[in-house]
Amino acid sequence: QVQLVESGGGLVQPGGSLRLSCAASGSFFSFATMGWYRWAPGKQRELVATITSGGSTYYRDSVKGRFTVSRDNAKNTVSLQMNSLKPEDTAVYYCNAFSSPRPWGQGTQVTVSS
Repeated sequence: QVQLVESGGGLVQPGGSLRLSCAASGSFFSFATMGWYRWAPGKQRELVATITSGGSTYYRDSVKGRFTVSRDNAKNTVSLQMNSLKPEDTAVYYCNAFSSPRPWGQGTQVTVSS
């Protein structure tokens, strides 16, 4: 059974940093482009970043230069380093396979506030 477990969220002041992690079970991970998504209240879920199995990355414009996505195929994990956080980054963050999404995990809450 495929399972995605996100962790690492929390409350941080503007300008602060957090590192999110996602542990994935299932054989799909090594071959899949993985994505980080976020869902803020009153907004649609949006794609934040992706990373292919080979390590190529994509970032939405609003996080370029601040967020870095990485993965460890041996450990079935994908991470999102978030620096210079802004209040508009506040959301629940999820990871999932980009092309063939699996059941969503519970996500991890990120709150950026002074």
